[in-house]
Amino acid sequence: MLSVCKSLVVLLVFSFCLTSVSIAASASVGTWKTAQTIQPFFYNDFLPEEFKIQVRTFTNPADQKTVLLAGSLDMTGTTLAHAIHSASQGQPIVIVAALCNKCSALIVGKNSNIQSEKDLKGKTIGYVPGTMHEILLRETLERNGLSPEKDVFLLRVDFFDMGTALARGSIDAFLSGEPFPTLAVQQGYGRVLSYPYFDNSVGAINAGMIVRRDTIENNPEMVTQLVTSHAKATEYLNQNQNIWLKSASRFGVPLETLTMAAGNMELSWKMDDAFVRQVQVLGERMEHLGLIAKQPDYSKLFDLRFVHQAEKSLQ
Repeated sequence: MLSVCKSLVVLLVFSFCLTSVSIAASASVGTWKTAQTIQPFFYNDFLPEEFKIQVRTFTNPADQKTVLLAGSLDMTGTTLAHAIHSASQGQPIVIVAALCNKCSALIVGKNSNIQSEKDLKGKTIGYVPGTMHEILLRETLERNGLSPEKDVFLLRVDFFDMGTALARGSIDAFLSGEPFPTLAVQQGYGRVLSYPYFDNSVGAINAGMIVRRDTIENNPEMVTQLVTSHAKATEYLNQNQNIWLKSASRFGVPLETLTMAAGNMELSWKMDDAFVRQVQVLGERMEHLGLIAKQPDYSKLFDLRFVHQAEKSLQ
């Protein structure tokens, strides 16, 4: 009887260990199916064989963050603007790596009479709330003396529907990320009005990778693995643009389009104190525009330890 009990204990312990290894050796990561957010699809190439990543794709940053907070994702991409907004509401997210820079363009109909940003007065403009593109759009309007609330009509349109909406005349313009601006030009229904970017105090920052605070507290080793693989994937794709763009073309965008758009896209992963300051300035702009009621605690919003560890791993 004692021998049987010992055997049962051994089996239970062994089963528990296997379960623990399984949990520790897998993770779920969210991203968009776009060239500038492609890195998670390459994580498995830079992780130990026993560690596997499941990539889940979304069409907007809010959904990614919601699923992360619900516990169904371990890490996900989101716009820096959305991260600021979420943190300002006290949500327990932490930015652990950059994801991409640049990517934005303001597009109008090919035959539109809109010749300058000032001509947007009275027009319907497509946008996605909570994105860097929204902040850029609002700043562009204000810089040209236009009120986003009074002088234009802002219409929420999903990124993937903006081209169709412009071609049909449902909107007069849209500010979006690549490849949609390039597609509009290439397919003949749109033209670039401008490439709006912030001044040097904010720069061309765009999106980052976030985790829940409890994930860092309970499983920092997993976060280290994820951020390091993110850094390695980013460096690899930056050094092999043909592989980057060809792989991204599998999402359904022609390689020719991505090649045209490549100059307006930038993959990234590094963060430092200067990056944090840029995000803080972005938060100040968002508060000025009335998009957030108060500033988040940036000391809690960022954790730079993991990019520092990734830097050491790449040396």
